[in-house]
Amino acid sequence: MALQAGGEGRDQWGSKFGFVMAAAGSAVGLGNIWRFPYITGQNGGGAFVLVYVLCVVLIGVPMLFTEMGLGRYGKSSTFGAFKNTGANKFWLIAPVMALLLSFFVLTYYSVIGGWAVGYIFTSVFNINMSFAEFSQTPSLVIPLFAVFMFLTIIIVMGGISGGIEKASKVLMPMLFVLLILVVLRSVTLKGAMAGLEFYLIPDFSKITANTFLTALSQAFFSMSIGWGIMITYGSYLPKSANIISSGLWVGLMDAGVALLAGFMIFPAVFAFGMEPTQGPTLTFQVLPAVFEQIPFGNLVGGLFFLLLSVAALTSSISILEVPASYFMDEKKWNRKKSAWVVGILAFIVGVPSALAAIDGNFFNTLSMPWFEGVTVSGFLDILDTIFGTFFIVVVAFMTSIYVGWVLDINKVVENIAEGAEGFLKPVFGIVPAKVYVFFLRYIIPVVILLVLLNMVGVLGFFSGT
Repeated sequence: MALQAGGEGRDQWGSKFGFVMAAAGSAVGLGNIWRFPYITGQNGGGAFVLVYVLCVVLIGVPMLFTEMGLGRYGKSSTFGAFKNTGANKFWLIAPVMALLLSFFVLTYYSVIGGWAVGYIFTSVFNINMSFAEFSQTPSLVIPLFAVFMFLTIIIVMGGISGGIEKASKVLMPMLFVLLILVVLRSVTLKGAMAGLEFYLIPDFSKITANTFLTALSQAFFSMSIGWGIMITYGSYLPKSANIISSGLWVGLMDAGVALLAGFMIFPAVFAFGMEPTQGPTLTFQVLPAVFEQIPFGNLVGGLFFLLLSVAALTSSISILEVPASYFMDEKKWNRKKSAWVVGILAFIVGVPSALAAIDGNFFNTLSMPWFEGVTVSGFLDILDTIFGTFFIVVVAFMTSIYVGWVLDINKVVENIAEGAEGFLKPVFGIVPAKVYVFFLRYIIPVVILLVLLNMVGVLGFFSGT
């Protein structure tokens, strides 16, 4: 579908399906397929899954409405959306942090995306190379990083309807098909039932305060909340677009991919006697060993890492769009210049992250003191702690306060209700808009603040299981 112009010459999505695929593609990434299974494994399986789904529904989806609505209301990308709605210098801290976190996360996220691309080939061609050896070989890692960044730039250069939307319409359905194929192979393995029981049957004795906070953090990070992405994507929505149904679809697809990833991984892990509590190594170290023991395992493994690459790419294009759109809106650069400048800078800044896995080098041994006496080691992990964890929560907290208390909440509700008239009409005597406002003002900021305080060590009693 041809690129459309907004009321002020602004690009718009060509269709609701295209927007939902792009927004879901942003939300669905390494956080769902790589991070969700190992976090679930470390937090008791089924009990964690139940709490995670509740967090997505009660906190994640209302925040999607908020960010999409703010973007459309402000008619601009993240910084402009705050500025155009009257934010003073204090509240402009939030979009500045969102710009920084999107840029810096892109620098190392694309490194991991490059790993996934590399593992397609090591799997399909049965190249026997451990993850440690692979990640410590710059002649492999840096070119793969460059390829992944190049693909990201080319798609973003194509524009909203002609690039991001068109790519997402192909990549997202492909991701679901590949995911389901690997799931079908995994659940039919001998011994897979033990993995399904661990994953699906909740042990309520394992639900603690930490379970809730971890589940909320996972829902948050995987749904692209606090990045400025949904504000930027929302700014390209026409007034006729239904933010409520779009937000619900994005939340459903995001949680659906995460849940499918669990069906893919836990049956295979239990079938081959692996430990579900392996942590971050579960994907790149344990699964290749599992695939080696499956008939046609090289093809199954290749499929898995192809879908991991697709998931990473649909997210990376949305992450690049945030700083690129800033230069387009605020500095009046064209899209081509914005995409190339941000992408090349991100590649240069990302090289230390690509080298951080090499034992003993400067970027590997670099460390940073963090809260509660914790020391974060390695350049990539330092960036992830500051930008990919801490900044996200601060931006989400400030956004919820800004929209809920600083702006005229009635104007925000009216904007969200455009294209979704039922939002203002009673359902069984309850007006959905009033429930949304109550959650945005009183529930969401308090819950996010708890996560933030726990993160900085103030609520140390939540850190245990």
